[in-house]
Amino acid sequence: MGDKLNETYITLDGYVEVEKYRYLYFLTILTVYILIVCCNCTIVYLIVIHQNLYEPMYVFIAALLLNAVLFSTAIYPKLLVDFLSERQIISHAMCHFQYFFYYVTGNAELLLLAAMAYDRYVSIFRPLRYANVMRKTTVCVLLFVAWLLPACLVALWLLTAKHRLCSFNLKGFFCNSAIHKLACKISHTLSLLGVINLLSITFFPFLYVVFTYARILVMSYRSGKAVRRKAAQTCLPHLLILFNYSLFCVYDVIATRLESDISKTVRLLMTMQVLLYHPLFNPIVYGLKMKEISKHLKERLFQKHATEKTVFTSLDLGTESNNSALDLVFRSMKGTAQNYASLKNPSTPSYPIHGIIIILSCVKIIVTILLS
Repeated sequence: MGDKLNETYITLDGYVEVEKYRYLYFLTILTVYILIVCCNCTIVYLIVIHQNLYEPMYVFIAALLLNAVLFSTAIYPKLLVDFLSERQIISHAMCHFQYFFYYVTGNAELLLLAAMAYDRYVSIFRPLRYANVMRKTTVCVLLFVAWLLPACLVALWLLTAKHRLCSFNLKGFFCNSAIHKLACKISHTLSLLGVINLLSITFFPFLYVVFTYARILVMSYRSGKAVRRKAAQTCLPHLLILFNYSLFCVYDVIATRLESDISKTVRLLMTMQVLLYHPLFNPIVYGLKMKEISKHLKERLFQKHATEKTVFTSLDLGTESNNSALDLVFRSMKGTAQNYASLKNPSTPSYPIHGIIIILSCVKIIVTILLS
């Protein structure tokens, strides 16, 4: 039974004093996860309901934010379970499932940033051809490739699942590339797939994004003031997201390559920083820095505040009239119920009808409180 357990489950050995700070960890991660889902979905909702945001750039932004929600969903629920569990373990199959979504969504983010860089380049330097180049078909193909290519390459990379594990102690909080160090032997095929994966969906897209934005900034600097302003407004949020993604990649490399040289506390701080601010950074940047999204977000918030203020003011002004109307309504309903009871059987009390009268009285009190 013990051998079967070792072959099935992997111990996550990256937690620090879980017994002491169990509920603090749980509340922190739960709060951040709720914020991530709400903030990202709010921006996506604004893009969906406003037709003036039906442009390729905003479609890519919505895809990027949904990708961040998927990334968080692959990590956060398991963390919440581990914080409340006596043992922090994960099955071998679930570990590969988490690994798959972790790297698919992580690499898809970089490919989406590359698609956005191409969109900005065409918009600024080929404005007359922008409608013909960035058609609906082109956008759909870019989105399809951004998720399908990482999914195929990461799935091939998971051939290591067929290898026997010699170690069952993973130094981390979730399953990343450190899982390959648990295998007894890493095949040459797996190493080759790792290199192809690194070059095709990480290195080359990153170089393309950097080169594209560098060229946009250089060309806009040589152009007029209006072009420089447009380039700064549209490129700055994407550059901030790219910088945030670069920090995420640096963490992943440090955490997996130097796991024996860093302490648990340092690894915990690094992991928490990435997991906390990386998915939450995107909606904050796009919500504040993108002019159209920021405008609709402010309108939504202020309109809701004004509506609530108007409703409460009208309720305050009409409290007395509302109470009078309620008195008339409930008196009429009560009298009708009593008349019905007397007609049904005058000599015998009708307890169901009396119950209805009591319920109506309670409803009256509740509605009066809500309207007061």
